Amino acid sequence: MSVRVEGVFLQLIGACLSQFPRPCATSEGMRTKECCPLWDGDGSACGALSGRGFCTDVVISDEPHGPQYPHSGIDDRERWPLAFFNRTCRCAGNYGGFNCGECRFGYWGSNCAEYRESVRRNILTMSTAEQQKFISYLNLGKNTINRDYVIATGTRAQMGENGENPMFSDINTYDLFVWMHYYVSRDALLGGPGNVWQDIDFAHESAAFLPWHRVFLLHWENEIRKLTGDFNFTIPYWDWRNSQTCDVCTDALMGGRNSLNPNLISPASVFSSWKVICTQSEEYNSREALCNATGEGPLLRNPGNHDTNRVQRLPNSDDVEFAVGLPEYETGPMDRFANMSFRNVLEGFASPQTGMAVSGQSTLHNALHMFMNGSMSSVQGSANDPIFLLHHAFIDSIYERWLRNHQPPRNSYPRTNAPIGHNDGYYMVPFLPLYRNGDYFLSNKALGYEYAYLLDPGQRFVQEFLNPYLQEAQQIWQWLVGAGILGALIAAIITVIIVFARRKWKRNQRKKRASSYGERQPLLHSSSEEGSSSYQTTL
Repeated sequence: MSVRVEGVFLQLIGACLSQFPRPCATSEGMRTKECCPLWDGDGSACGALSGRGFCTDVVISDEPHGPQYPHSGIDDRERWPLAFFNRTCRCAGNYGGFNCGECRFGYWGSNCAEYRESVRRNILTMSTAEQQKFISYLNLGKNTINRDYVIATGTRAQMGENGENPMFSDINTYDLFVWMHYYVSRDALLGGPGNVWQDIDFAHESAAFLPWHRVFLLHWENEIRKLTGDFNFTIPYWDWRNSQTCDVCTDALMGGRNSLNPNLISPASVFSSWKVICTQSEEYNSREALCNATGEGPLLRNPGNHDTNRVQRLPNSDDVEFAVGLPEYETGPMDRFANMSFRNVLEGFASPQTGMAVSGQSTLHNALHMFMNGSMSSVQGSANDPIFLLHHAFIDSIYERWLRNHQPPRNSYPRTNAPIGHNDGYYMVPFLPLYRNGDYFLSNKALGYEYAYLLDPGQRFVQEFLNPYLQEAQQIWQWLVGAGILGALIAAIITVIIVFARRKWKRNQRKKRASSYGERQPLLHSSSEEGSSSYQTTL
């Protein structure tokens, strides 16, 4: 199936939002295993009375996964989401949300009939006002409890057979996504302190890496829009190609280096006060527990002071071009050992010079994480650092370039034998209602967004150069109007003074000429009397 056909198919898939929807995180929800909340618009489950969606049984794919995870029935993420729910909302048309009360990506309006394309821009070319607004939105998200979603603080088994002990907790909007990134990549608990299976990750090291993070960013973007009421907001990206250092690590952007402790953020940055969550995986494993989103210390970052044996340099343009030129999305075992795989090269487990898998080194995507040398360098807690968003937005843009260049058919995405959680038909963990991996193996044009640097030259000029100028002008328009009025008044006064001065000067000149003419007449007559006509003639 072609990418274009996929865009049509996607209209039949219900849009989803992050786990767990608050209305479903109850003893009743756990007991019935149903997550079909009412839509306020008509008071029916999934907005069924208005034709927005309906409550339906979850049908999962039984295609076999690879040998990387040899267990079964141990982890709640297996056969997602059946450990928690077997009935969820499926939204019709362009409707979306956990109760079909919203629109799917790219669509707007009360009936979700308006398609709109938003543009993600380079943070370094944004106006100062736009940069500051982005920082303020991040901080608002960090300090605002999410109204729609909660997180699970225990496994399904720990909540009781009939859900009599629901273990859910409030969380702020920013940390909701940090927790999700932790949950999808955490170790599997096999029973007993420290008894875990580490070779498992539902969003990394295989085919779902790029589709999963695409959906992750779209949801983060959507939550910030709802929180702020700014429905024009888009996540900016950091184009790190050929950078020698962390260009965004300044106090005006993502935080500079603390002069007293290079592992901390400068106190001049708002991020210096942020607390990280979900960074102590060994402790959780020893307690057979999940991260409960308790603050665990300051955000850490020390860019450039990393292990240079693992990351010899930051990625450059040649590395990116090599990756984009690879024709195969997945190859061989479809994991971190895959050779000549676009996904594996871009993710950073293979060389961007040869395409061959390399051990003990990190390239492209992974290289940036390691280069930051702090909270961002550990997979489970990496989303604590807001640079994560800028970085993954740029990674997503490279994914988009590959999709446009190669226009792969749907069957280019693995249907079977990928590591658990990565097959085409597998529902993404931990999103609810549901998204299949393969449904996001398609261009972002179908999802309502674009990248500024991928626009044609004329559109790019407007987005990256003209718009920031107009934004700055908009911020100071009152000053400009005031200055213009004052300037006009001053100019008018000066004009009046000049006019009056000129008139007075002209009057004085006429008087002088009249006086001078009266004195000359006798001389002219005298000259005529003397018979000299030369002067009179000349006159």
